[in-house]
Amino acid sequence: MLGVAYTITMSTRRLSDQQARRIQAQRSHSGADLSDGETGLVIARYGKQALVETRAGDRMLCHLRPHLESPVAGDEVLWVATEQTGRIDALVSRRSVLERPDGRGNLKPVAANIDLMLIVFAPEPAPQENLLDRYLVAAHAMGVEAMLVLNKADLLVDDNLPTLLAGFEDLGYRTITTHRHLPDADDLITAVSDKTLVLVGQSGVGKSSLIQRMLPEASIRVGALSEVADKGRHTTTTAELFHLPGGGRLIDSPGVRDFGLTHVSAEAVASGFREFAPYLGHCRFRDCQHKSEPGCALLQALQAGNISPERFESFQQIVSSAVTSNQ
Repeated sequence: MLGVAYTITMSTRRLSDQQARRIQAQRSHSGADLSDGETGLVIARYGKQALVETRAGDRMLCHLRPHLESPVAGDEVLWVATEQTGRIDALVSRRSVLERPDGRGNLKPVAANIDLMLIVFAPEPAPQENLLDRYLVAAHAMGVEAMLVLNKADLLVDDNLPTLLAGFEDLGYRTITTHRHLPDADDLITAVSDKTLVLVGQSGVGKSSLIQRMLPEASIRVGALSEVADKGRHTTTTAELFHLPGGGRLIDSPGVRDFGLTHVSAEAVASGFREFAPYLGHCRFRDCQHKSEPGCALLQALQAGNISPERFESFQQIVSSAVTSNQ
């Protein structure tokens, strides 16, 4: 946990009409008087409590009002002081939210109010290209920018991963290649600017070490790679927000070995593949599934070499897994 003082921009001005209506709706739903209290920023969520940063930059562990929409790191909330700690009464602002299905298939928020998704992969553990595509689709569905980071570049033994990164760059994504031996994190800090970003990626790709480079004063345990099946063990158990020196915010998320998109429609998945854009809506049949239908614009683009077979197969896998999960 960082002890950096921070003043929330939201708390220095009056609530907008939209935010006031949101709080009024929550007041009506809970039957609570939300006229008192002040805005705060959720730093991390721990079960039925959340760590909130106040206007003064202090940190307060707050309980959640019953039936409150689940706040997560990055959320702006209305909270009130209680005798012992504090209580969160309402969400003030949530312009975007990163969600993923839990074990039962229910969507669970991970982080909120994100501007940039930093997708981290590395030579070890071996990257899963379909997982990278899932993150890109998720970023598109959220309406946030995605940037790909090839970390641990000092461990490269062939050109496969730089070629993979170059392919994403050709699609218009911003990319960075980095490793722990670089003297500073200027490349990352410059790329982030004053945005709120979330780091995502497989466990063991070095997300925590990236945070250490960006925030040397942060005390974060860097986990060792698992020796079993090249799968990293979890070193982070909950999403946590950190303030960056340049004014941005960083939300670290738990490492994942899969990223379900059962909540995203097939149409939304297709629109998350940038190279598909010129062909979407041009199939002969409006309900084209892009499998073997005659007059499919995507299949024609694939045959013409305008869409890579690997990316098209990845698209089909994502759509197929979503359909199977929803049956």
